[in-house]
Amino acid sequence: MTSVHGAAATRARTALPALVALHIALIIASNYLVQLPFELWGVHTTWGSFTFPLVFVATDLTVRLLGQATARRVIFRVMLPALLASYTVSVLFFEGAFSGWAALATFNGFVFRIALASFVAYVAGQLLDIAVFARLRQVSAWWVAPAASTVLGSLLDTALFFAVAFHASSDPFMAQHWVEIATVDYFTKLAVSLACFLPLYGVLLNALVKLVQAAPPPLAAGRC
Repeated sequence: MTSVHGAAATRARTALPALVALHIALIIASNYLVQLPFELWGVHTTWGSFTFPLVFVATDLTVRLLGQATARRVIFRVMLPALLASYTVSVLFFEGAFSGWAALATFNGFVFRIALASFVAYVAGQLLDIAVFARLRQVSAWWVAPAASTVLGSLLDTALFFAVAFHASSDPFMAQHWVEIATVDYFTKLAVSLACFLPLYGVLLNALVKLVQAAPPPLAAGRC
């Protein structure tokens, strides 16, 4: 019905700014937290592994409730602000410590390469996540689509980020060990996503569906 489509379009327009802000906030937080390493069960990882997977949760919920077109619009509106935010945060908090505002006055090629890697990985990983989720969303088991899209989207995201940022890097350690570090990072994010954020997706989906169903119908009814 026309009224149903109109209501869906209105929800998408209303949610778009909030979704864009959420993605940018998660990217900023992850770019800072990725500089804070710690050891978990004998494996070296960073706190960023616990925040960035939330982007996939937000994207999958967007596809499920608002459609893949809206999810893609979010990605395209986020990508350039995310590039700027990634560079700014990485310069200001280089190696996890605040460097002072004066650090922004000098272009940092090493940090820009990391920011560019974050940009490329985010766009490619999220678009793959959307495509996989949209293909599998009709599967009766609710967890199949978010699990498969997270596994593949995170794989592409991680591989692109580390390859673009650290292949033949000026940092000798990262240039030599980026494949090993990327592998550990991927499986850490995957474990966190499937153990923690997949159930969170299910809880949020159930709550949001109930919220949408409880919303009042549009005032102007259109033709069926």
